[in-house]
Amino acid sequence: MKNKYGNKGIKEKAKEKEKKKKKKKKSLQRAELNIKNKTTLGGLSGESQKSASHLKMVEVGEKAETLRTAEARGEVRISAEVMKRLLENSLPKGDVLTAAQLAGIQAAKKTSELIPLCHPLRLTSAKVEIIPKPEENLVEVKSVVKAVDRTGVEMEALTAVVVACLTIYDMCKAFDKRIVISDVHLLSKNGGKSGDFHWERE
Repeated sequence: MKNKYGNKGIKEKAKEKEKKKKKKKKSLQRAELNIKNKTTLGGLSGESQKSASHLKMVEVGEKAETLRTAEARGEVRISAEVMKRLLENSLPKGDVLTAAQLAGIQAAKKTSELIPLCHPLRLTSAKVEIIPKPEENLVEVKSVVKAVDRTGVEMEALTAVVVACLTIYDMCKAFDKRIVISDVHLLSKNGGKSGDFHWERE
């Protein structure tokens, strides 16, 4: 059967189809570029973009090296069943308390790699305590971090607590989807120009 459009009509339709294909491709490329720009700059524009591009670490070179100490805490609320398994050390991933403790210490040492504007500090010690409280179905996490340096170790102490809490969550989540991490805060800090701080709940 002879094509009613003829060879010329077929070629024209093919060209038109190719044009539409190229136009669609360019449109997708523009959309991808817009998404990339928004992701890179956090969807900011104008003065906000200018401010974001001027982020910087604070200069601490002229400060004296002194002993800095910080304590932080947080808690993980779990079900009675998970608490029982945790105390029996019968969770599939193994010893939750030891894993969380090690994770917290490691996190304290890696804080400057996780928080963009933190200075890398020379820690002299990092201690993390994992304290199960069966009567409340929660696990309390405490950290104490020390350094002899030019800036404080509050972020290191807080990061240690948060990562330890997340490790507990990870190792227990198969048995409890309602785990809550809460009440993460600084307990105290010592040293530095801003002076000492001690948390007092009102």
